[in-house]
Formats: sequence, structure tokens, C-alpha cells
Amino acid sequence: MPAPATPPAQTKCECPAEKAVQLPDTAKSEVKPIEPKPADIKIPEYSLLKPAQWDEVDGLEMDNLSLAWPAWMQSCSTLINKPAWKNACTVANQLHAQTSKSPNASPNASPNASPNPSEVQAYFKQYFSVYKTTNVDGSDTGMITGYYQPMLKGSRTKSAQYPNPLYAPPADMITVELDSLFPELKFKRVRGRLVGNKLVPYYNRGEIEAETSPLKGREFIYIDDIIDVFFLQIQGSGLVQLENGEQVHVGYADQNGHPYNSIGRLLVERGELQLAQASMQGIKNWARNNLAKLRDLLNSNPSYVFFRELPAGLPGPLGALGVPILGERSVAVDPKFVPLGAPIFLSTTEPNSTKPLKRMMMAQDTGGAIKGGVRADFFWGAGPEAGARAGAMKQSGKIWVFLPKEFVFNGNGAQTKTILP
Repeated sequence: MPAPATPPAQTKCECPAEKAVQLPDTAKSEVKPIEPKPADIKIPEYSLLKPAQWDEVDGLEMDNLSLAWPAWMQSCSTLINKPAWKNACTVANQLHAQTSKSPNASPNASPNASPNPSEVQAYFKQYFSVYKTTNVDGSDTGMITGYYQPMLKGSRTKSAQYPNPLYAPPADMITVELDSLFPELKFKRVRGRLVGNKLVPYYNRGEIEAETSPLKGREFIYIDDIIDVFFLQIQGSGLVQLENGEQVHVGYADQNGHPYNSIGRLLVERGELQLAQASMQGIKNWARNNLAKLRDLLNSNPSYVFFRELPAGLPGPLGALGVPILGERSVAVDPKFVPLGAPIFLSTTEPNSTKPLKRMMMAQDTGGAIKGGVRADFFWGAGPEAGARAGAMKQSGKIWVFLPKEFVFNGNGAQTKTILP
């Protein structure tokens, strides 16, 4: 991830998402199965990528690669500043410009027109090498889930109709990037606050949402439904519809550092819901029928996400790469195993289906639950339809990663040098 002065908002929060588990029917559950955490195993960065050949990529010819080009141009807007990516992105920009000015282009062609599929494929084959992602145990199949950008109703002022604030990151929270002290702990961090000269855990959800909240003054928008706020924190970004018709993009800004506890799993453990009822909609229905118990349930998850307002007019929410991500062409990955911004090819199936889904995507986001080499979260876009598809997605799949030929690995998989033409 780039390190600007203000961290880019992420569409994925740093707590495990309330994902669906595969059930016998079409029913889906919010309860997330326990997954291995290969990122906790000390293995070299990118070392789960194994060299492959282009003809091994399953379904490359089935996808309209032109539809992936706008997402690739978003990646290149920041990757071009990195030596290993500079040549490939410079050529991509030239190809993009030539396409827009081509005499064969339609008179009404957009200045953002994409090269045709054969040109896109030829470009990637000339300037990139293929790697297949694997797991720690050497297997090449993993879990593919989905996420989306919810739409909420809100106001810039607090009222009885809009009582639930979204908070900006607190000024007194301290974040320590552990790799600055221990290089082997890259991607690990702790958060807290100073009491005297001692760093203690930051306030938990119950303390933040108390009547005398320590975050008073950090509110920037108010939402009508507290359970919608909770699920917004899980997805990490959203659109807030104001009464005057304005739509406000809000995105992940930070998290309080506390561990995530699944409320769906807790409801099942308490006997409040059956496993098949523990979907996002099932939890919302339970909440509306059990208002007296709701606050206690939400506080059982001490993790809390802070937001920031994003610029108007973005084509999509900002991902961890710091660029807008596009529906059905962006995925969240584990950056320990897949470089952020990289083109990938995903071979999986449609949500709750055996219908093939084979598509070039861009690895432009991350998520706390997205851990491992063969692991991705498919961004479906915004709104209820995208939410339904995201909630239903828990498929198996394979992933190939495309890296510039200048991106060189040593025997352990770590990048060691770049070779510029």
C-alpha cells in the first residue's frame, strides 16, 4: 500500500467480514467458518507465487479483456511510480492514448476507450509473466468471497430520525507499525492511546458508543439505522443518501485495534437464530424484533471502524491501493502474497452456482479476513443487487497473477531487483 500523509480509505475494514457459509440450499449465513491464517506463518513475501505459462490460465479466452482495461489504468496511475512497474505502465498509457486517437475509432468514441481484447491480451503477454498462486500446503485452490458498497440513509445533522454517528479517526489514537521495529512483522500493527507514558488499548465499541463518548466532536454524518452502521463497518465503504438527494461517499479510515467478534455466530451460539437464519438480512430482522437486546449484542464485538468522507464523483470507492475500485473488476487480496495493484485472472463460479466465472481482475484492495495465497474477495459494486450477490458468494477458485517481466524474484520469492530495458 502507498504511504501518503493521510492513509487512503479502504473499502475493506481490518476486521473479518461477516461472510456467508455454504449451506445445503440457497440459504446463506453470516456465521464465518474458522479459516487457517497462513499470513501468521513466517514465509517470505510473495513466495507462494509459482511460475506458470500463459496457456495454463484457465479461461483467458472466455473473458472480454477490454472490460478490465479501465481498472488496469487505475492501478497504473500509482504503480507507474514504482521501478518494477514503470515500463509496463508507460506502455499501457501509450496504448490507451493511441486507442483513443485511432483513425479506426468511432467518431463518438470516448477519450477513455479501451483497446480491443486481442490488443489487451497481446500487451499482457509481451510485458508480463504469469504466476500461479498457491497455499502454504502447495494446493492451488482457495476460497473466493464477495463484498459490495452498501447504500444508507443519513444526514449531516443529528436528529431523532438520524441519531447514529459515523466517526472520523480519533486524534488521540496511536498506531505502531511493527515492521519498523521487527521487519518480520510486516503488515502487523497495534493501536492504542497514551495514559501517562504507557500505551494502553484504545476504547472499545461499548465505550465509543456510550452517551459520554470519548469521540464527541469527531462525528461528521449521521445514519438512521444502527445495524446499517454496523454492516457498513464490515464492508468498509458506502454511499450515504441525504434527504436533499446528495450522495456522500464514505470510506474506511482506521480501526480501533480490538479483535473482531462475529455477532451472527454469537446469536447462533445463544440459540437466538438458526445457522440458516444468520445472514445479514436475518440479523437485521432479529435486531428489529429485539431492540432491547441490540446494544448488548453489538457491544459484544469490541472492534470499531472509523470513516472519512471521500471526494464526490469517484467512479467507485477507494481501495487499499489508493485508487477507485470498479465493480466486477477489482478484488481484495492478501498483500503478503499478491502485490497490490497487480492484474490477476480469477477462475471460479458465480455466487451459489456452478456457472463459470472467469475474469481478469485487479488486486486493488485488502481485508482483514482475506488471508492466504489463493484467497480473494470479489467486489460486486454498489447497492442491493450487488449486496445480494456478494452475500451469496463463497466459491472455490484458482488465481493467476500477472507481474511485469522486470519484477524479479529470488529463490524464496522475494523481489530483489528490477531490470529496465
